[in-house]
Amino acid sequence: MKNTSIYSKIIAGTMTWGSWGKKLSQAEMIDLMHHCLSLGVTTFDHADIYGGYTNEAEFGKAFATSEIDREKIQLITKCGIQLDAESRRNKVKHYSYTKDYIIWSAEQSLKNLKTDYLDLFLLHRPSPLMHPDEIGEAISNLHATGKIKAFGVSNFTPSQIAVLETTTPVSGNQVEFSLTANEAMHDGTLDDMIINSRMAMAWSPLGGFFRSKNKQAQRIQLAMKPMKEKYNASEDQLLLAWILKHPANIYPVVGTATKERVTASAGATSVALDQEDWFILLEASKGQEVP
Repeated sequence: MKNTSIYSKIIAGTMTWGSWGKKLSQAEMIDLMHHCLSLGVTTFDHADIYGGYTNEAEFGKAFATSEIDREKIQLITKCGIQLDAESRRNKVKHYSYTKDYIIWSAEQSLKNLKTDYLDLFLLHRPSPLMHPDEIGEAISNLHATGKIKAFGVSNFTPSQIAVLETTTPVSGNQVEFSLTANEAMHDGTLDDMIINSRMAMAWSPLGGFFRSKNKQAQRIQLAMKPMKEKYNASEDQLLLAWILKHPANIYPVVGTATKERVTASAGATSVALDQEDWFILLEASKGQEVP
């Protein structure tokens, strides 16, 4: 993606806003949207499956009455995963990337989100049965009709992206990346994003630090202790600052429905880790010196 400046550096992940998390009311969603915008968090990340195919519509109803200018925010969503949900009966979890389905899914997201266009439309996970020609035709149609501004993927390897790029450019890739899950910087995923100027997005950017009480988390916590005072930063801010220092220019997707955590996340953009501190945290994560 040649121009990523339209997106906020911290992206608000909406997965836990609805039935898969906090179950926010419409008024609470509107309040949280305005809170995000007040902090410069203007990009909202969705997927059709969130909330069992209900989150987009709930967000859209809230957005429609929020008095927020559509041009002031950016909407990202994903398609392709087929779940067995109340609103969509499937015999088995699978993926669908036919031309008709991709176009239909984008149109459903537009309807649900109460918008005329999507800033970024992603294929959620790679399918063994996806065909680049069919995907390319669908994305070309969505571009031509103005329904999407940019196209990308999520959880794709560089080789899988290369397959798609035989028919259509891929502007970004959203992958798991954090201090505790940092394989993407070793397996060529982030290298691919730098080489090809793709927008790099990190889901679960806090990793397992707060969820786990294992030795890795304990090592990181100990390493962070002097840094919290040095940078006047919280643990979650240091975790995000670690990601933000990577040269792939990564955009963390922070999946929270709590105002305080959004505020802390936005503050991470002001924390500039020293190079040695970055490696101290990496060493703590791995439990050994870097090679």
